[in-house]
Amino acid sequence: MNIHTVDSTPFEGQKPGTSVLRKRVTVFRQARYLENFIQALFNAIGGGEGKTLVVGCDGRFYNQEAIQIIIRMAAAQGVARLLVGKSGLLSTPAASNLIRKHKADGGIILSASHNPGGPDGDFGIKFNGPNGGPASEQVSAAIYHETGRIRAYRILEADDIALGKPAEITLDRTRIHIINPVTDYADLMETLFDFPRIRGMIEAGMFNICFDAMHAITGPYAYEILERRLGALPGTVINATPLSDFGGGHPDPNLTYAHELVEIMNRPTAPDLGAASDGDGDRNMILGKRFFVTPSDSIAILAANAHLVPGYRSGLAGVARSMPTSQALDRVAARFGIPCFETPTGWKFFGNLLDSGKITLCGEESFGSGSDHLREKDGVWAVLFWLNILAVRRQPVEQIVREHWAAFGRNFYTRHDYEQVESGIAAQMMEELRDRITTLSGRKIGDYKVAYGDDFSYQDPVDQSVTEHQGLRLGFTDGSRIVFRLSGTGTEGATLRIYIEKYIADPARHGEDTQEALKDLIEIANKLSGVLTRTGRGGPTVIT
Repeated sequence: MNIHTVDSTPFEGQKPGTSVLRKRVTVFRQARYLENFIQALFNAIGGGEGKTLVVGCDGRFYNQEAIQIIIRMAAAQGVARLLVGKSGLLSTPAASNLIRKHKADGGIILSASHNPGGPDGDFGIKFNGPNGGPASEQVSAAIYHETGRIRAYRILEADDIALGKPAEITLDRTRIHIINPVTDYADLMETLFDFPRIRGMIEAGMFNICFDAMHAITGPYAYEILERRLGALPGTVINATPLSDFGGGHPDPNLTYAHELVEIMNRPTAPDLGAASDGDGDRNMILGKRFFVTPSDSIAILAANAHLVPGYRSGLAGVARSMPTSQALDRVAARFGIPCFETPTGWKFFGNLLDSGKITLCGEESFGSGSDHLREKDGVWAVLFWLNILAVRRQPVEQIVREHWAAFGRNFYTRHDYEQVESGIAAQMMEELRDRITTLSGRKIGDYKVAYGDDFSYQDPVDQSVTEHQGLRLGFTDGSRIVFRLSGTGTEGATLRIYIEKYIADPARHGEDTQEALKDLIEIANKLSGVLTRTGRGGPTVIT
């Protein structure tokens, strides 16, 4: 077998955003584009010689061709061992688990997460480190640096590897282990949750579930765990077959894109629990009968009820949330007397806190939650956590949430997304907002007095690294907040996210409609940013 060194030149813009390089499929299919990035990745981590790596994909279009290229490039770098999911498939949480279980040197995950797939859709690649979590800011910066100076890449001349069934194959000096992508992950879940108790609740005919896999990666995982191991009814998992275009849908588990599940859960005959996960399996949405649980409330409720779950009965060392996530989790932490950390958006920022034992649970408002069992957010894990709580408390989802509000107060919370905004307009808007917000401290805006206005920066309490410009915060003296942030998960234009939050302690007001309760703050946010005028739109693309 021959190893070829192929001359190349850099491509502009190969900078990972929120750990992942996301671009259109058509961009990745350009000659040398994928190869350049993979070679830059190897260069940044000191080469592949003797390393063990995990490789997997979420099944989207171009995954199969890309994974074969990566295998041949890994062999050309001298990688000693590759762990590859059967048919190339691995959810992001399962990949994190494999890295940790096999003490691998890292993993290459092919996914654009919740972004659409298909020939005209999106594609993505990220590197996870030896702890199983997304690459650090330093490693991501090193990869980007290498993309700008690349002059050649190395690749092995070889036929495609058959990935359709578990096997062990040798390619040049590289041993390739094709493994069942589901078993190890499902076994890990059994160590954390009370499967016999959950199964007993389901088999007693007291409880029905609907899990929408959205034709994405979690279908096989949810089927194995919910239907086979926990005895849920056949058909519990809908849209269970991973498809390269996600069935023409948008694999983002929110009220807009998971509309089929929302319709099911709003029927008079709705199941007791509805759940959905995203393209690569790291996000989740939780629904009760005609009732939506916000991600911010969800992680707070998991923390408040962790003592009911076997894997967390010994207590929580601490918790963490991303800065835009509501402060509901802070109230639980204060009640339990444990630390609560506020980090930038991006799961990599939880990694040091988890590795150092400072936290046990963490979550983001963008439908992601997780714990120290992995170094990624984990959609199926969150659903099982809810099932365990329900099996112990034997109450409807809505009742559990309302009792939580009664005990801790309610953080009314919403996120307004303006997708595919022209990048120049978005950048100018944020720059002008930054100048304005930082001068508003002490002023009155409507009925609210500004307590602070800043551009959020974060100093990691473990390694003392500083991350700046993570979102514009406007906080009021009553605890209400407005946050403006540009997202790093899109591939076209910019996505402006506006987060709005108000705390209300009075249980008599907890039944108010969220958008109505936040109406005055929404108007302040829109007027302050001028978003409707600047974008020429009548409202957000998505409201969650």
